[in-house]
Amino acid sequence: MSPKTIGLIAHAGKVGAAELVAQLRSEFERTNVQVRMETETAALIGLDNGRTIAELGAEADLLVVLGGDGTILHVVSGLHDILKPIFGINIGSLGFLTCLNSSAYLEAVSSIVSGKFTLSERVLLSVEITNGGESLNNTIALNDAVMSRGEISRLIRLRTRVNGAPLTEFNADGLVVATPTGSTAYSLSAGGPILEPQSGVFVITPICPHVLTNRSVIVGDQSVIEVEASEPDYPVFLTLDGRSPVPLEFGSVVTIRRSEKVLPLAVLPELSFFGVVRQKLKWSGSATVAT
Repeated sequence: MSPKTIGLIAHAGKVGAAELVAQLRSEFERTNVQVRMETETAALIGLDNGRTIAELGAEADLLVVLGGDGTILHVVSGLHDILKPIFGINIGSLGFLTCLNSSAYLEAVSSIVSGKFTLSERVLLSVEITNGGESLNNTIALNDAVMSRGEISRLIRLRTRVNGAPLTEFNADGLVVATPTGSTAYSLSAGGPILEPQSGVFVITPICPHVLTNRSVIVGDQSVIEVEASEPDYPVFLTLDGRSPVPLEFGSVVTIRRSEKVLPLAVLPELSFFGVVRQKLKWSGSATVAT
């Protein structure tokens, strides 16, 4: 695709964000691509004509997001029902979801204007909280749904079912249910596997489980995963993509399934997923053994 209008969204707190916004705006306008900016992004260069993320989603053909993976997750949560393609430029730390670093912004502009990128359709989680049969909350997540303990340093119990069949009651610091996209985030830190984006599965990973045989479980992405807060005396919190935690009352059930929506995420054809993994995790292969 060669977009006619782009929405520009930057993490305003990142060093160099204002300069990068000004440079990108100038380069895009030089190629006759219309630029719309998010409110805080526009303010970085002294403008007051910004839009909300949702408004940009309605107006733009492509969203160019400047920051790290957390910035992209924030944008996804702000888009609500309109999930426009996202092209990420990394001015964060890790950047699994971004295409290029900020130093290559001219290459980014060229790729976008010429349409020399592909869109990887990333699966989303649909997450619903119910209690006593009443639906309390229903939203989406790109990376993961995390059930965890509060400030009290005590394990929590999470009764887990897959497609109605009992899996186990995890006695742990928490539980991560991740998409393939989210497999390189919290789930990986908790010891979970790396999943290829189009692998068609979810991963359930306990966080510091009391029973050492409790390990990650991979299930098909057509599965319905139910997690129940089964400990009455200690709080459990649900966090989606690192957003503000939601307290779960005793007996609440978190139901997780594949969303009907997908996120079109821009990727450059010359860089494979495993190339990104090698780069970001600094994998250099096995050392040569002298004989």
